[in-house]
Amino acid sequence: MTMVALALRTLRHRAGGSAASFLALLFGATVLMAFASMLDVAIAGDARGSARETLVLMATVVGGWGLMLVVLAVVSTLTLAVRQRAAETALLKSLGATPARLARAIVGEAAVLALLAGALAVVPGVLAGRGLLALLHSTDQVPEDIGYTFGPLAPVMGIGIVLVAAVLAALVTARRTTRGPVVESINDAETGRTRMSKKRMVAAGLFLALGVDLAVVTATVMRDEAEAAIATAGQADILASIGLALLAPVLVRRAVGLLAGPLRLAGVAGELAAAGLRRRTGQAAAVVTPIVLFTGIGIGTLYMQATENAAAKAAGTAAAAEQENVQTLNLVVIGMIVAFTALMVVNTLIAATAHRRREFGQQRLAGATPGQVLGAAAVEGTVLALVGLACGTVASLFTIMPFGSVRGGSVVPEGGPWIYLGMAAVAFALTLGTALGATRRALRTPAVVAVAAS
Repeated sequence: MTMVALALRTLRHRAGGSAASFLALLFGATVLMAFASMLDVAIAGDARGSARETLVLMATVVGGWGLMLVVLAVVSTLTLAVRQRAAETALLKSLGATPARLARAIVGEAAVLALLAGALAVVPGVLAGRGLLALLHSTDQVPEDIGYTFGPLAPVMGIGIVLVAAVLAALVTARRTTRGPVVESINDAETGRTRMSKKRMVAAGLFLALGVDLAVVTATVMRDEAEAAIATAGQADILASIGLALLAPVLVRRAVGLLAGPLRLAGVAGELAAAGLRRRTGQAAAVVTPIVLFTGIGIGTLYMQATENAAAKAAGTAAAAEQENVQTLNLVVIGMIVAFTALMVVNTLIAATAHRRREFGQQRLAGATPGQVLGAAAVEGTVLALVGLACGTVASLFTIMPFGSVRGGSVVPEGGPWIYLGMAAVAFALTLGTALGATRRALRTPAVVAVAAS
């Protein structure tokens, strides 16, 4: 069986596990095409001066941050999809499949998903790009006579980047999944054990160090250029969020260890939740990753913008008017990133929960009621939301404190507690709503059928 045939067969039999990866690639390709199309606009529209600078900046800097988040989302969801097939992979190894052949199947599946997602992302990418240019027109960043162009750069960059990201992520995931003896692979599949690689730890440390560096630069070097501090401060929480998201497996494991005692107070639901989180640390970490990004970037950016608005207003009406367009643009651009991570919270959680039909069936056959299983899902969702919110809060401080001290004269930001409470409420609503909905859907399958079919 060829690599492509085996990949297509895997997609047919494991469509649910691949859905999260496909949606991550589709969302990512759409975002990348929308921003990359600004380069096509700059070239075809013959933009000059500040208009060209704005278009290029939008495509490179902002698109670059989007690229980082896309790659992280693809790696996270693809790792989740492959981990859900750990038992199948271990069985194939025991039957004689070589690691090279299994790796080719995983990479082939990722490539097929990336190409399909890239093709389907063209239409939404065009629509998102038109909306982005319309925003630039309405804020006088780009003249009205420069029309929208979806040239060759947008699809090439969108499809090319998601394809490369998917293949690289698949290679890394395949290497971790297929290496090692057959017995060890089977044990890992049964226990759901996960190990963080040294490379991931180093990458997490690097992103956190870069976040600290930008926070220090904002608080020191930019003190005499307070109005420009938003350029450095705005990137600090993104870097810190990525760093903490990479540490999600360790953070989830530590959190479960600390909360094991209190969870038992919730009765059977708490016991089931604690056991489930201990056994499925990797899957839980995949859910926590987008929550960290959503809360860290969202909280940090909204408080930074509130502080900027207050400082501009204090400087006088003219100063506030000059900065209003840029502030609006910042919010919309960051809003796209936050919306992407919010979609990934829902996407990843649905994929992780839908895969647990057999586990839920076993729990019910062992005596747990559907209400207790649903309660366990609620407890698990609460724990994951708390871990993600705690990490996101820490990441947001990399932006809030230095920018507040420079621009507002205090590490306490403008905006009051409502911004934080609002973002926390949205994070909990997304996590719990999705977890309960997906679990309720999984419980519709009779327990005996769920166990036998998996």
